[in-house]
Amino acid sequence: MNRKVEIQRLGLQDYKETWDYQEKLFKATLDKKIKNRRENLDEATRNYLLLVEHPHVYTLGKSGDAANLLISEEELEQKNASFYKINRGGDITYHGPGQLVAYPILDLDNFFTDIHKYLRFLEEAVILTLKEYGLKAERSEGETGVWLDVDTPFARKICAMGVRASRWVTMHGLALNVNSDLGYFDNIVPCGIQDKAVTSLNVELGKKEIPLPEVQEKLLKHFADLFGAELIE
Repeated sequence: MNRKVEIQRLGLQDYKETWDYQEKLFKATLDKKIKNRRENLDEATRNYLLLVEHPHVYTLGKSGDAANLLISEEELEQKNASFYKINRGGDITYHGPGQLVAYPILDLDNFFTDIHKYLRFLEEAVILTLKEYGLKAERSEGETGVWLDVDTPFARKICAMGVRASRWVTMHGLALNVNSDLGYFDNIVPCGIQDKAVTSLNVELGKKEIPLPEVQEKLLKHFADLFGAELIE
Protein backbone atom coordinates (compact mmCIF):
# COMPACT_ATOMS: atom_id res chain seq x y z
CA MET A 1 0.00 0.00 0.00
CA ASN A 2 1.24 3.47 -0.91
CA ARG A 3 0.30 5.90 1.84
CA LYS A 4 2.29 8.80 0.43
CA VAL A 5 0.06 11.75 -0.44
CA GLU A 6 1.42 14.43 -2.76
CA ILE A 7 0.35 17.91 -1.64
CA GLN A 8 -0.22 20.38 -4.47
CA ARG A 9 -0.86 24.01 -3.57
CA LEU A 10 -2.65 25.51 -6.55
CA GLY A 11 -3.31 28.99 -5.17
CA LEU A 12 -6.27 30.89 -6.67
CA GLN A 13 -7.39 28.86 -9.68
CA ASP A 14 -10.45 28.78 -11.90
CA TYR A 15 -12.96 26.10 -10.85
CA LYS A 16 -13.30 24.45 -14.26
CA GLU A 17 -9.52 24.33 -14.71
CA THR A 18 -9.16 22.62 -11.34
CA TRP A 19 -12.04 20.24 -12.03
CA ASP A 20 -10.43 19.20 -15.33
CA TYR A 21 -7.13 18.64 -13.51
CA GLN A 22 -8.85 16.51 -10.87
CA GLU A 23 -10.44 14.43 -13.62
CA LYS A 24 -7.03 13.90 -15.23
CA LEU A 25 -5.47 12.62 -11.99
CA PHE A 26 -8.58 10.59 -11.16
CA LYS A 27 -8.58 8.89 -14.58
CA ALA A 28 -4.86 8.13 -14.43
CA THR A 29 -5.34 6.36 -11.10
CA LEU A 30 -8.35 4.41 -12.37
CA ASP A 31 -6.48 3.41 -15.53
CA LYS A 32 -3.56 2.09 -13.49
CA LYS A 33 -5.89 0.06 -11.26
CA ILE A 34 -7.63 -1.43 -14.29
CA LYS A 35 -4.26 -2.25 -15.91
CA ASN A 36 -3.04 -3.87 -12.68
CA ARG A 37 -6.10 -6.07 -12.57
CA ARG A 38 -6.07 -7.02 -16.24
CA GLU A 39 -2.34 -7.77 -16.39
CA ASN A 40 -2.01 -9.16 -12.86
CA LEU A 41 0.43 -6.39 -11.88
CA ASP A 42 1.03 -4.79 -8.51
CA GLU A 43 2.15 -1.27 -9.44
CA ALA A 44 1.50 1.33 -6.75
CA THR A 45 -1.13 3.98 -7.37
CA ARG A 46 -0.47 7.61 -6.42
CA ASN A 47 -2.45 9.78 -4.00
CA TYR A 48 -2.89 13.54 -4.19
CA LEU A 49 -4.31 16.33 -2.05
CA LEU A 50 -4.99 19.56 -3.93
CA LEU A 51 -5.27 22.78 -1.90
CA VAL A 52 -6.89 25.65 -3.78
CA GLU A 53 -9.01 28.79 -3.66
CA HIS A 54 -11.52 29.53 -6.40
CA PRO A 55 -12.91 32.74 -7.86
CA HIS A 56 -16.62 33.11 -7.05
CA VAL A 57 -18.45 30.00 -8.27
CA TYR A 58 -21.55 27.96 -7.46
CA THR A 59 -21.51 24.20 -8.03
CA LEU A 60 -24.48 21.84 -8.09
CA GLY A 61 -24.02 18.16 -7.27
CA LYS A 62 -25.67 15.42 -9.31
CA SER A 63 -28.40 14.89 -6.70
CA GLY A 64 -29.02 18.63 -6.28
CA ASP A 65 -31.96 20.82 -7.24
CA ALA A 66 -31.21 23.69 -9.66
CA ALA A 67 -33.97 25.69 -7.93
CA ASN A 68 -31.57 26.10 -4.99
CA LEU A 69 -29.67 28.66 -7.12
CA LEU A 70 -31.72 31.77 -6.37
CA ILE A 71 -30.30 34.17 -8.97
CA SER A 72 -30.39 34.42 -12.76
CA GLU A 73 -27.54 34.08 -15.26
CA GLU A 74 -27.51 37.87 -15.60
CA GLU A 75 -27.15 38.30 -11.83
CA LEU A 76 -24.35 35.71 -11.80
CA GLU A 77 -22.45 37.86 -14.31
CA GLN A 78 -23.04 40.98 -12.22
CA LYS A 79 -21.51 39.21 -9.23
CA ASN A 80 -18.57 37.89 -11.30
CA ALA A 81 -19.66 34.37 -10.39
CA SER A 82 -19.79 31.15 -12.41
CA PHE A 83 -22.13 28.17 -12.14
CA TYR A 84 -21.42 24.50 -12.90
CA LYS A 85 -23.38 21.26 -12.64
CA ILE A 86 -20.81 18.71 -11.52
CA ASN A 87 -20.37 15.00 -10.80
CA ARG A 88 -20.03 14.95 -7.01
CA GLY A 89 -22.62 14.05 -4.43
CA GLY A 90 -24.57 16.67 -2.55
CA ASP A 91 -26.55 19.73 -3.57
CA ILE A 92 -25.45 23.31 -4.28
CA THR A 93 -22.56 25.12 -2.63
CA TYR A 94 -20.41 28.21 -3.07
CA HIS A 95 -16.65 28.54 -3.48
CA GLY A 96 -14.75 31.79 -3.40
CA PRO A 97 -11.63 33.63 -2.23
CA GLY A 98 -10.82 33.13 1.44
CA GLN A 99 -12.16 29.59 1.48
CA LEU A 100 -9.90 26.59 2.08
CA VAL A 101 -10.80 24.01 -0.56
CA ALA A 102 -9.18 20.57 -0.36
CA TYR A 103 -9.57 17.88 -3.01
CA PRO A 104 -8.14 14.48 -1.98
CA ILE A 105 -7.62 12.20 -4.96
CA LEU A 106 -6.88 9.03 -3.07
CA ASP A 107 -6.88 5.36 -3.93
CA LEU A 108 -8.64 4.10 -0.82
CA ASP A 109 -7.17 0.65 -1.47
CA ASN A 110 -4.04 2.29 -0.04
CA PHE A 111 -5.87 3.20 3.18
CA PHE A 112 -9.26 1.56 3.82
CA THR A 113 -12.18 0.69 1.57
CA ASP A 114 -15.03 2.41 3.37
CA ILE A 115 -16.61 5.58 1.93
CA HIS A 116 -18.56 6.30 5.11
CA LYS A 117 -15.33 6.18 7.13
CA TYR A 118 -13.62 8.33 4.51
CA LEU A 119 -16.25 11.07 4.84
CA ARG A 120 -16.15 10.91 8.64
CA PHE A 121 -12.34 11.24 8.59
CA LEU A 122 -12.55 14.33 6.38
CA GLU A 123 -15.07 15.83 8.79
CA GLU A 124 -12.88 14.89 11.76
CA ALA A 125 -9.84 16.61 10.23
CA VAL A 126 -11.88 19.83 10.04
CA ILE A 127 -13.34 19.38 13.53
CA LEU A 128 -9.85 18.96 15.02
CA THR A 129 -8.56 21.95 13.05
CA LEU A 130 -11.33 24.18 14.39
CA LYS A 131 -10.73 22.88 17.90
CA GLU A 132 -7.27 24.45 17.70
CA TYR A 133 -9.03 27.80 17.36
CA GLY A 134 -11.22 27.14 20.39
CA LEU A 135 -14.34 26.21 18.44
CA LYS A 136 -16.48 23.17 19.25
CA ALA A 137 -17.42 21.95 15.78
CA GLU A 138 -19.54 18.85 15.23
CA ARG A 139 -21.53 16.78 12.79
CA SER A 140 -25.24 17.16 12.09
CA GLU A 141 -27.02 13.81 11.89
CA GLY A 142 -27.94 12.94 8.33
CA GLU A 143 -26.11 15.97 6.90
CA THR A 144 -22.55 15.75 5.59
CA GLY A 145 -20.17 18.53 6.61
CA VAL A 146 -19.13 20.37 9.76
CA TRP A 147 -21.34 22.58 11.89
CA LEU A 148 -21.45 24.75 15.01
CA ASP A 149 -24.22 24.73 17.64
CA VAL A 150 -26.07 21.94 15.81
CA ASP A 151 -28.83 21.32 18.36
CA THR A 152 -29.73 24.97 18.88
CA PRO A 153 -31.71 27.59 16.95
CA PHE A 154 -28.32 29.08 15.99
CA ALA A 155 -26.96 26.07 14.05
CA ARG A 156 -24.60 27.16 11.28
CA LYS A 157 -22.47 25.36 8.74
CA ILE A 158 -18.79 26.15 8.43
CA CYS A 159 -17.59 23.38 6.10
CA ALA A 160 -19.33 21.77 3.13
CA MET A 161 -18.37 18.40 1.66
CA GLY A 162 -19.16 16.46 -1.47
CA VAL A 163 -17.22 13.61 -3.04
CA ARG A 164 -17.21 11.23 -5.96
CA ALA A 165 -15.69 7.74 -5.84
CA SER A 166 -15.17 4.97 -8.37
CA ARG A 167 -13.26 1.72 -7.77
CA TRP A 168 -12.29 3.26 -4.40
CA VAL A 169 -10.66 6.30 -6.04
CA THR A 170 -11.94 9.64 -4.71
CA MET A 171 -12.22 13.19 -6.02
CA HIS A 172 -13.84 16.49 -5.03
CA GLY A 173 -13.73 17.05 -1.26
CA LEU A 174 -14.30 19.80 1.30
CA ALA A 175 -14.64 23.57 1.49
CA LEU A 176 -13.92 25.25 4.83
CA ASN A 177 -15.02 28.87 5.18
CA VAL A 178 -12.05 30.74 6.62
CA ASN A 179 -12.37 34.34 5.39
CA SER A 180 -15.28 33.80 3.00
CA ASP A 181 -17.62 36.58 1.83
CA LEU A 182 -20.75 35.09 3.35
CA GLY A 183 -22.98 37.38 1.29
CA TYR A 184 -22.53 35.02 -1.65
CA PHE A 185 -24.36 32.29 0.27
CA ASP A 186 -27.49 34.47 0.19
CA ASN A 187 -27.86 33.60 -3.49
CA ILE A 188 -28.38 29.87 -2.85
CA VAL A 189 -30.06 27.43 -0.49
CA PRO A 190 -26.72 26.04 0.78
CA CYS A 191 -26.59 22.26 0.37
CA GLY A 192 -30.37 22.39 -0.06
CA ILE A 193 -30.79 23.06 3.68
CA GLN A 194 -33.17 25.96 4.35
CA ASP A 195 -33.25 26.29 8.13
CA LYS A 196 -29.58 26.68 9.04
CA ALA A 197 -27.14 29.54 8.54
CA VAL A 198 -23.60 29.59 7.17
CA THR A 199 -20.57 30.98 8.96
CA SER A 200 -16.78 31.30 8.60
CA LEU A 201 -13.79 31.04 10.89
CA ASN A 202 -12.96 34.75 10.90
CA VAL A 203 -16.56 35.65 11.82
CA GLU A 204 -16.61 33.11 14.66
CA LEU A 205 -13.34 34.46 16.03
CA GLY A 206 -14.33 38.10 15.54
CA LYS A 207 -11.29 38.79 13.38
CA LYS A 208 -10.95 40.49 10.01
CA GLU A 209 -8.83 37.71 8.57
CA ILE A 210 -7.24 34.40 9.57
CA PRO A 211 -4.05 33.44 7.67
CA LEU A 212 -5.17 30.76 5.21
CA PRO A 213 -1.76 29.01 5.07
CA GLU A 214 -1.90 28.63 8.87
CA VAL A 215 -5.28 26.86 8.64
CA GLN A 216 -4.02 24.70 5.77
CA GLU A 217 -1.10 23.45 7.84
CA LYS A 218 -3.34 22.51 10.76
CA LEU A 219 -5.72 20.67 8.44
CA LEU A 220 -2.85 18.82 6.76
CA LYS A 221 -1.51 17.67 10.12
CA HIS A 222 -4.85 16.20 11.18
CA PHE A 223 -5.46 14.68 7.75
CA ALA A 224 -2.09 12.91 7.90
CA ASP A 225 -2.70 11.64 11.44
CA LEU A 226 -6.18 10.31 10.69
CA PHE A 227 -5.29 8.61 7.41
CA GLY A 228 -1.84 7.42 8.50
CA ALA A 229 -0.53 9.27 5.45
CA GLU A 230 2.96 10.49 4.63
CA LEU A 231 2.62 13.95 3.11
CA ILE A 232 5.11 14.89 0.38
CA GLU A 233 5.54 18.06 -1.68
